[in-house]
Amino acid sequence: MTDDGKQHSIESGDFTRLGANYDGHGVNFALFSAYADKVELCLFDESGKQETKRIVLPEYTNEIWHGYIPGLTPGVLYGYRVHGPFDPEKGHRFNPHKLLVDPYARELVGNLEWSQAQFGYRLDDEQKDLSCDETDSATQMPKCRVVDANGEAPVQKPSIPWSRTIFYEAHVKGMTVLHPAIPEQLRGTFDGLGQAAIVDYVRGLGITSIELLPIHYFLDDSHLLDRQLRNYWGYNSLAFFAPASRYYGPKGLAGFRDMVRAFHDAGIEVILDVVYNHTAEGNELGPTLSFKGIDNFSYYRTLPDEPRYYINDTGTGNTINTSHPRVLQMVTDSLRYWAEEMHVDGFRFDLGTILGREPAGFDQRSGFFDAVGQDPVLSRIKLIGEPWDIGPGGYQLGGFPPGWVEWNDKYRDTVRDYWRGTPGMTRDFAARILGSGDVYDLRGRRPWASVNFIAAHDGFTLNDLVSYNDKHNEANGEDNNDGHNDNRSCNYGAEGPTEEENINTIRERQKRNFLATLFLSHGTPMLLAGDEFGRSQMGNNNGYCQDHELSWLHWEDSHGSSEALRSFTKRLIALRQQHSILKRENWRDGLIVMWLNPGGGEQTEDHWDDDSNTTIGLRLSRTQPCEEGWDDLLILFNPLDEDSDFALPKDRHWALELTTSSPELQNPVMVEAPMLRLQSRSLSLLRPG
Repeated sequence: MTDDGKQHSIESGDFTRLGANYDGHGVNFALFSAYADKVELCLFDESGKQETKRIVLPEYTNEIWHGYIPGLTPGVLYGYRVHGPFDPEKGHRFNPHKLLVDPYARELVGNLEWSQAQFGYRLDDEQKDLSCDETDSATQMPKCRVVDANGEAPVQKPSIPWSRTIFYEAHVKGMTVLHPAIPEQLRGTFDGLGQAAIVDYVRGLGITSIELLPIHYFLDDSHLLDRQLRNYWGYNSLAFFAPASRYYGPKGLAGFRDMVRAFHDAGIEVILDVVYNHTAEGNELGPTLSFKGIDNFSYYRTLPDEPRYYINDTGTGNTINTSHPRVLQMVTDSLRYWAEEMHVDGFRFDLGTILGREPAGFDQRSGFFDAVGQDPVLSRIKLIGEPWDIGPGGYQLGGFPPGWVEWNDKYRDTVRDYWRGTPGMTRDFAARILGSGDVYDLRGRRPWASVNFIAAHDGFTLNDLVSYNDKHNEANGEDNNDGHNDNRSCNYGAEGPTEEENINTIRERQKRNFLATLFLSHGTPMLLAGDEFGRSQMGNNNGYCQDHELSWLHWEDSHGSSEALRSFTKRLIALRQQHSILKRENWRDGLIVMWLNPGGGEQTEDHWDDDSNTTIGLRLSRTQPCEEGWDDLLILFNPLDEDSDFALPKDRHWALELTTSSPELQNPVMVEAPMLRLQSRSLSLLRPG
C-alpha cells in the first residue's frame, strides 16, 4: 500500500444507506457485518492494482460499519478488508488478507485472476478450510467503483398487461456477436443489443418482453478456464447490483440503460433472469471473495449442528440466507435498484423456491415473499419464479403466492410427450392447453400465471428436440454426464442433421406443431431465442460453458426452411394478439370450453381414459361477441403418424385458418364437407366461416 498524497479525512457518516453513495460532496460507505471486529476501506489507483489508502470505518451502528469521506468523487475504486474471528467450525471465515467486494457495489472493474490468493485457507494444507492463508488477494481481485446514481430521469415503461405478454428468452452476447448489422465493436455488448437491428427484429416477431439470461457480475469458474471454457449462461453471481462488465460496450454502464431505453421506445419490456439463491463463493472449499469474508454466518445458510458446512439446496455449494433480515434487505434493495434506477420491468428468479425457504422449509409466507408482496415497487412489476430447487420439498409448481407467475415444466413435458406420441397424455395435454387450471386456479390467480414453454436455455433447442434422441454434451468435458437425460425428444429416424427428405419433412412439421400449440394455449408463452428459425446446438442440452458459435445465434445461416418457420411463428403471434379468445384473462369469464372426439361428439370419460384416443379437438366460444377478434374457434390436434378424419360441429360453417401440414396456407379456406382430413402429426385452426 502507498500513499497517493491525498488526505482523506473520514467522518461518522450514515448507517441507513448501504453501499457507497455519493451525495455531491463526498461518499458515504456502509457495510453490514454482525460479527466483524473492524472494517477497513481500501482505496486504489486508476489501474486497480495499487492500493493507495486504507481507512478504518469509524462507526458501528445496528450491525452496520460506516463512514463518510468528504471530497471523494465518483470513479474511485475500492474494496474492503474485514477483521474478525477465523473460526470455520463456528461458521466464521474472516480474513483481512483477502480484499472483498462490496455486496452493494454498483460497478466492478477488472477480472478475477484465479490463484491461491482468493482462498481463505491453504489449498495444499491437510486441514483444508480449517487452515488460514495470509496471501494478499488485492492485485488479483476486481475492484468496486463508486458510481453517481443521481440525476437519472424517470422513464415511461411499456407496462404490458399479463394477458398480452409474450416472453423471448435471450442472451446478450448470443443475440449480437454474429449479427452482421451490428458494428463489430458493439457485438456481444449491451450497446449492441440495443441497436435497431435487434430491437426491430424482436418487435417484428411480435414479442412484448425480452428476458435476458443473467447480467449481474459473474465469474468464470477456474475448472472451466482450465478446460479452455467459460461460463456462458451466467448463473454464478458475485455482485447483485453490478452489471457484468464483459457485456460493456464503449458506453460502459450507460450502455445498459441505453439498451433498456431502446427496447422501451419500441414498446418492449426488459426482464432480467436473476440468481439470488447462491453466489460464486461455493462451499467450504470455495474462495473468499465477498460475503464469505464479510459475514459468512449471516449471509449463508449453514448446517445447524456443523456451521462449518453449508446447506446446499442449490446444488452449487452454498445457499443465500434470506431468512436474515439484512440479507433479505440486500436482495430487495437490489431488485428495487434494477427496477427504479436501471428501469427494468421484471425478474425471473432462478431456483426461486430457495427464496421461499425458511429454516423449516419452503413457506408461501416466507419473509421474502411477504417483503416483495407488500413492496410498493416490487409488487407492481413482473415476477416470474422457477418453482424448484434440489432441496427437500423443492418442487413447488403452483406453490408460489398470488402476484407471481411460474415456469411450468408440466406444460413443457406434457406437450413434448403428446406430440411424440406417448400414450395416455391426452387428458393432461388438455389441462395444459387451457392454462393448467388444475395447478393455478386458486386464490384469484389467473391463467397467465402459467409460463408455457417448449424449450429454454437449459435443455434442447426446438430444432434439437426433433433431431436427437440423446444429449451430446461431450464438448463440456464432463464425459456427457451433465445435462438432462429425460429430454422427451425424438429424432424420427436419424440422430442429428440428415439429408433424408422424409425425416426433415416430419421434423419441420413437428416444430410447427410445437410452436402452434405454444401460441394457441392459454397462459403466458415464452419463446427461446432462435427457435423461430431452427437454431441448433448440435444435440448439446447443457450449453452453460459453451461461449462460442455452438451457443450463438447464426443470423446469416438462414435458408428457406428457417425463413418459413420464422414467418409461421410471426403469424401465430399475430393471431394470438388479435384474438382475445386465445389469451384468456380470467377463469370465470364465461368462455365455453368443449373437447371433441373425431366422431364429432364431446369427449366422454371413456374417451379420456382410452390411452389410444389421442386425436382430439378443442372448441372455444363465447355467448357474447368478443371485443377483440373471434367469438368461436376450433383447434384440432392429431399426433398420430397417420391421417385422421374429424367431424366438424354442424351448427355453423367453418373456415380453415391455419394448419401445420400446409404452412403456405395464408388465406382462410372454407371447409365444405362435414369432415376435415387431418394430416398425420398436424394441428389445424378453424374459425367461423
